[in-house]
Amino acid sequence: MDRGLRVGRAVTFVYFILNGTLLGMWVVMIPAVEDRVGISHATLGGFLVLLGVGAFAGMQLGGRLCDRIGSRVVVPGAAVLCSATLVLPGLADRPWALAAALLAFGFGNGTLDASMNAHAVQVEHAYGRPVMSAFHATFSVGGVLAALAGAAAFGLGWGVPAALTAVGILSAVVSLTAARGLLPAMALAPEDGDAAGAPVLGSRAVPTRIWLLAVLAFLIMLCEGAANDWSALHLRTVLGAPESTAAFAYGTFAAAMTIGRLLADGISARFGATNVLRHGSALAAGGITLVALVPWIPAALTGWALFGLGLSGCVPQLFSAAGHTDPTAAGANVSRVAGLGYIGMLAGPAVIGWMTHLMDLNHTFLLPALFCAIAAAAAGVLRAPAVTDARPQPAEAAS
Repeated sequence: MDRGLRVGRAVTFVYFILNGTLLGMWVVMIPAVEDRVGISHATLGGFLVLLGVGAFAGMQLGGRLCDRIGSRVVVPGAAVLCSATLVLPGLADRPWALAAALLAFGFGNGTLDASMNAHAVQVEHAYGRPVMSAFHATFSVGGVLAALAGAAAFGLGWGVPAALTAVGILSAVVSLTAARGLLPAMALAPEDGDAAGAPVLGSRAVPTRIWLLAVLAFLIMLCEGAANDWSALHLRTVLGAPESTAAFAYGTFAAAMTIGRLLADGISARFGATNVLRHGSALAAGGITLVALVPWIPAALTGWALFGLGLSGCVPQLFSAAGHTDPTAAGANVSRVAGLGYIGMLAGPAVIGWMTHLMDLNHTFLLPALFCAIAAAAAGVLRAPAVTDARPQPAEAAS
């Protein structure tokens, strides 16, 4: 296998870890920033919507820029932008300043998210076999690094501005250093067929299949968002678990999801992306139903683990399918699917919270179970010929 391709895959891992670290640093610093600015939890919640709005806008721009000038240019630029804007929330000392800072950081994060996923599709295309899920698994590694970095900064007595600035500068240096290993844009150029003469942007309607993939991403990522914010609260408030035990709810979910993503590429290569989405969604539906209906702590922890394991491979398959549907518009299509999925992740906690006014928290989890069942039933959308045609299958690529 070509050394440049191996290097391209390695630096893609670097950017996924980097994105996880940058976003994780913000999460780690939220309590300190909240105290510094002097705002309530409710106000912060409203500001986080601005972070999501910025991210959605950044995804749309990042994806289209990748199609126009290539991800090799956009990814490092987006990473430097995200690194620079990370510093802004730490400098904010007024509510309006924090709102503007989060909008800017969200934009940088969204631009990096879309462009690095577009490059991941490029790497997968060149490999001729599934490699997307492993990239998403390493995003979690960045979160762990952020937690360690935050703890070290606080231990050294650093303030929020110093901690975010240090990580931002280091991340920018890493971004620029790794840029040389990114694949050139022509690596994803179509070799034959109608797509070879197609314009990169603007003249063709978005395929219906892309919107179907985007809707599925919305449903699946809404489920992820619900687990992120409500899993520990479920054990604590519904099952009466102590706080130390309740924390394991999210821990088992996150650990199972990371393990599942490390395994999903091999499973997808052997059994196909459709089976990963169908059986993974079905497993997730079973796991969250167990959480919703069985009032025992061990059963709930098992359910959260099954939920994470089932969901783990679903989103990477959707992103991959979006990128391979039309190689000349891979960035834009990935940004559409990722953008709607991101909205789902932000909406998930809010939807569950609203439903708690109508029913017990555990019963609200039947909605994610329904969404997972819908995803399982709709998994056939991944069987479209465009996905198969867009993934070359040379014998040596599988070695």
